[in-house]
Amino acid sequence: MRIFSGGIATETNSFSPIPTDLDDFAGFAPPGEASRPSGIDLDSIWGRIAAARGHEHHAGLMAWAEPGGTTTARAYAALKSRLLEDLRRSMPVDIVLLMLHGAMLADGCDNVEADIIAAVRALVGPAVIIGVELDLHCHLRPATIEHADVVLTYKEYPHIDTAERGAELYDLAVATRQAAIHPVMALFDCAMVGIYPTSQPALRSVIDAMRTEEGHGAILSISFAHDFPFADLPDLGARVLVVADGDRTQAETIARRIGHRLYAIRREIGFDRLSLPRDQALRQAAEYPSRPVVVADQSDNSGAGAPGDSTFALDWLAARQDIPAAIATLYDPETVRIANKVGVGGRACFRIGGKLGPTSGRPMDLFCEVLGFLADYRHTAPQAVGEPVYHALGDVAALRTGNIDIIVTSARCQCFSPSIFTDFGIDLKAKQIVIVKSYQHFHAAFEDVAARIIYMAGPGAVPPDPRQIPYTRLDRSRLYPWNPDPLRLDEGKPSRLGAAEADLS
Repeated sequence: MRIFSGGIATETNSFSPIPTDLDDFAGFAPPGEASRPSGIDLDSIWGRIAAARGHEHHAGLMAWAEPGGTTTARAYAALKSRLLEDLRRSMPVDIVLLMLHGAMLADGCDNVEADIIAAVRALVGPAVIIGVELDLHCHLRPATIEHADVVLTYKEYPHIDTAERGAELYDLAVATRQAAIHPVMALFDCAMVGIYPTSQPALRSVIDAMRTEEGHGAILSISFAHDFPFADLPDLGARVLVVADGDRTQAETIARRIGHRLYAIRREIGFDRLSLPRDQALRQAAEYPSRPVVVADQSDNSGAGAPGDSTFALDWLAARQDIPAAIATLYDPETVRIANKVGVGGRACFRIGGKLGPTSGRPMDLFCEVLGFLADYRHTAPQAVGEPVYHALGDVAALRTGNIDIIVTSARCQCFSPSIFTDFGIDLKAKQIVIVKSYQHFHAAFEDVAARIIYMAGPGAVPPDPRQIPYTRLDRSRLYPWNPDPLRLDEGKPSRLGAAEADLS
């Protein structure tokens, strides 16, 4: 069996001032030039499985860019052309596996993934099986699944199950090619917008129930697509996707049942309910009796398209230098360049952060010692299955002012794991407050390190409350949290759901 895999992935923030162009995509390079590794190794996700089963695997383009603004039309055209050319050279194939994000927007194209899948289908014809793996922060719309045989998303946020879901997709695609199953797919619109961590108990129970439901009856796969709220799209919203073996009615029933259960807990699971304002969050962290307290600076998460150079939290700490603290990662290439000139052990006055706009705060003028400098640094993100994913941060400097350690990077990237501190010899157990610029991806690696985790809301470019996002195209009246009950299920619970759908066992 011949299997081709490839992908193009980035998460687009419609409100970001930073456009995404070809040079932002690792894994892609013009002919004759070496590309930067994308950090997503398709051979480790699908190639190993193929080798173990005696299948022939052909890995094509896998291009990935840090979340940012809309991808330029020329960049998307070049990426799509390269992916299709790689596929064309590998043909004939039995299966195409695509690693896409699901929330990528390009100039002139509001559904890049649907466009890619349709182009692949046109190239390979109707008999080849197309399987697609998406980030759970995807815009999962009917057009996205129209030309694919099987689509699924990660289940976990933080995304610790990328490789696990990849193995699941591989199995389903092979079974489809062998006619052992006949997948059909059903979507349910939950009519809600938010950011939902799966580590919280209310949502955790639903994700665990979804896993239990898979394999019962005709149900093959269940996905909860959270959507990405920083995209200005008219059809934004969380959706449930169910893949069933030939039984569309059962797929629709399960999708509706799970969608209703998620809708019932919509007030409990979003970061708009979990996150505290800056002063309250940092004050609680400073007063907590154990250390370290990890504080997530969510509103400056470059993983959602923020600049990554805001100084609001650093400003608070700088006024209280008696509190042992550390912060990562702060994007400031110029500061990194100067730190390299000063040298490890040297001291200088640095103007740090606050450079990319009003949501970045004010530049901080701080006298710092250069603790360390690492060139071409790779930051690891843990995975539950398979090799860790790494992110290229370029050159990185660690600075110390008073009791505060600051990790400054020359490439935008959120903070994924404690290694960003420990690789510079920073002892987190000696810190009262550890600030990580991230929404939730830090959680998997910091959970065992932190005495407590606090989510902090703003100020910044990507606030966790969607009601603060300046949409221009979205009809907010049809969605929670603007409409308290858009599906009108609160009035008649539980009878409105029907006896068969009142609970998900």
